[in-house]
Amino acid sequence: MSYSRYKIYKDSGIDWLGALPEDWELKKLKFHVTLINQKIEVDEESQRNYIGLENVISWKGVVIKNNENYIPDGISNTFESGNVLFGKLRPYLAKAFVASEGGICSSEFLVFRTKISIDKKFLLFSLLTDGFIKSVNSSTYGSKMPRASWDFIGNIYLPSPNIKEQQTIAKFLDKETNRIDKLIEKKQNLIDSLKEKRIAVISHAVTKGLNKDIRLRPSEIKWLGNIPEHWDEKALKYSCTINDKALAETTDPEYEINYVDIGSIDKTKGIVKKEQYLFDEAPSRARRIVQDGDILVSTVRTYLRAIAPVINPEENLIVSTGFAVVRPHKIDSDYLSFLLRSKYFVEKVVSLSVGVSYPAINASVLASVKIPIPPTEEQKKITQYLKKETESIDKIVGLTEKHIDKLKEYKTAIISAAVTGKIKVSE
Repeated sequence: MSYSRYKIYKDSGIDWLGALPEDWELKKLKFHVTLINQKIEVDEESQRNYIGLENVISWKGVVIKNNENYIPDGISNTFESGNVLFGKLRPYLAKAFVASEGGICSSEFLVFRTKISIDKKFLLFSLLTDGFIKSVNSSTYGSKMPRASWDFIGNIYLPSPNIKEQQTIAKFLDKETNRIDKLIEKKQNLIDSLKEKRIAVISHAVTKGLNKDIRLRPSEIKWLGNIPEHWDEKALKYSCTINDKALAETTDPEYEINYVDIGSIDKTKGIVKKEQYLFDEAPSRARRIVQDGDILVSTVRTYLRAIAPVINPEENLIVSTGFAVVRPHKIDSDYLSFLLRSKYFVEKVVSLSVGVSYPAINASVLASVKIPIPPTEEQKKITQYLKKETESIDKIVGLTEKHIDKLKEYKTAIISAAVTGKIKVSE
């Protein structure tokens, strides 16, 4: 899609803004808004209208309330309908919105009442430009909980066309970003459907096999239902060992490790990131030694379903003690990897977990879970089939994710282009 440009531009003198239309002004944010700093003690009644940073979707200016069981602590800010809120904690997350009603919010929000010089929706889009967010983020202090100060944010210059043009730009961006968001939502729904299909294909193959005409029998495993009559059933511990090796406390403090925690696991892609540490500086849970063919099964926060195969690991790959390292001996490693990621097995592990806020399963309990075991040749055939099927699904998911990334890039670019005058939009 192509857009016209303004006839004459001038240099703004600000790198992230670049050239602006000749008749646009530059004003510091603090001259467009009044900072509202009215505090309130949170109680059970007021929490109903509470907005925390977690309630705001990054880069979208959208609020999702889910505070039924959440009670914020201490003092909160108040806001009114029409106020614009901007998250100063971890500003790179770009959490901002226009309030549709009054309420209370985290003290990590700055609350603005707009003056007559700026349209509230135009301001919101200005706050969500990549350049503004990067500028704010460059000023943060604190390593673990980086925050930006109002003293810095308020002095950031914003491009300021006349109010009528601001409203025209805001209406255009409302329409265009909604269109993009709907496209992204459709593609995300496709990804979700494909992932569900992936799970279903795996779960059926490892519990029913590939032969549709095979005779089934009731399984001794209550959660499994019927299985092929010639399949065996045994506790996991008879086909594998669990947690064979760990780093000793006497390990060289300068030993470099690549560390994998539960947050490093993607349910579909497996291990997606590793953190580098010296042993002396690594988390105390960085202890389990792995080898090729192992399968990692999270034993804490099991609802996260962090299960992944270990494929050609580095010699210094170390994983968290929050994993059970399952090492196959009398079963095909790839088959077991698929089986342990099947819907039925995962649900069984979750059901056996103990604890509410931090559910966990003991490794000995995990080892006692019974699994279906086909003959070795059938395990290999199932593995070959599942590799082909899942690779096909994963390829489509990957392409769709790239399309989503492109749409997000376009959305960011069109917002920035419109509010900085790089394109001219009309009613």
